[in-house]
Amino acid sequence: MVTSNRTGAGPLDGIRVLDLTSVVMGPLATQVLGDLGADVISIESGRGDTNRGMGPGPVRQLSDVSLNLLRNKRNVALDLKAPSGLAAVLRIAATCDVFVTNLRPGPLNRLGLGYDSVAAVRPDVVFCRAHGFPSDSPQADEPAYDDIIQAAGGVPDVVRRATGTPAMAPTLIADKVSGLVLTYAILAALLHRERTGEGQEIEVPMVDALRAFMLVEHGAGAMSGESRAERRTGYQRILTPDRRPQRTIDGWIATFPYLDAHWAALLRAGGRDDLVGDPRLSREGRYQHTSFVYSTLDSVMATRTTQDWLEICRRESIPAAESADLDDVIDELPEAEHPVAGPYKLVPPPVRFSKSPASVRSHAPLIGQHNREVLKEVGLTDAEITALEVSGVLRTRGSADSAAVQPDR
Repeated sequence: MVTSNRTGAGPLDGIRVLDLTSVVMGPLATQVLGDLGADVISIESGRGDTNRGMGPGPVRQLSDVSLNLLRNKRNVALDLKAPSGLAAVLRIAATCDVFVTNLRPGPLNRLGLGYDSVAAVRPDVVFCRAHGFPSDSPQADEPAYDDIIQAAGGVPDVVRRATGTPAMAPTLIADKVSGLVLTYAILAALLHRERTGEGQEIEVPMVDALRAFMLVEHGAGAMSGESRAERRTGYQRILTPDRRPQRTIDGWIATFPYLDAHWAALLRAGGRDDLVGDPRLSREGRYQHTSFVYSTLDSVMATRTTQDWLEICRRESIPAAESADLDDVIDELPEAEHPVAGPYKLVPPPVRFSKSPASVRSHAPLIGQHNREVLKEVGLTDAEITALEVSGVLRTRGSADSAAVQPDR
């Protein structure tokens, strides 16, 4: 158990979550809930979740992705298509405050795990399902992964507007944004239940989550009723290929001179007094002359070292940061010791509470690691659990199927 230097119960201590999610979106949401103190019980098939094989990892069943994504969770491996497997999951669900899944509506209902089935055993359940498209749309049962939702959410078009060529964002932005939306939806529903005693069903379509995220700024110029021909869709300051860190004499730095006084200070420090007061670098001008703005910034930053500029920016209260190498970011993380996988880098919970701290209390589990522990908690006898094992409905970490997950290297 182990790993955070913070102690005490988190804000979700006492909340139990049944996690029937896979890949990244749902597991990220339940990782956050677990970090906040919830008892998360994840249900997997005997072959294990896809994220266990995403990229390299130290041992079978645990990729580097899953080491952090699956932490603070207990794991039960069940064949949900078997009647006895379904019955076991519903026994667990009856003890849970939250049921969260990213199965599409069709497969979820065919399994017998739709809202009505779960609410029948836990009437006040917060039942949250997230999938690619709205359940009342023609695409309701279409499969959706991050690339598909990025495309449907307009990400490649925003990249095209900036660079001339459509492309995906080089991160799982749709999965991660949707996972965080899923998290806050669950928290809001738990607050509603606290106030009223009512559970409810929640739906989070990934495409809606990503579109809402993208349109915060890129709806600018298109939200006030103009005709399509008159719109200036997209936040223009960002839609430039020049928006990037600037090279210094010895590295890279990102600066954001937001005020006219910031620009004056940088220009003088870079030997460009002649541009102080240039209207193209005024607050209004900067939005109309982005190429000139960034080319000027590039030439100015190239005159000093990164440390020089950091000191100048700190003195002048100009937002700035050295552009970090991803390996350096990882090197700064604390190290934890997994009982099977060995040492690994721990990504700490990013929120700091003064009274109810988030924490990492347990490592990522192996497939089926907590089968007996959880099923005994919900009332199954040793004989019943053994019968599930013998029938192959309950899988263990030592089974042929569970050992089949091998991270790609």
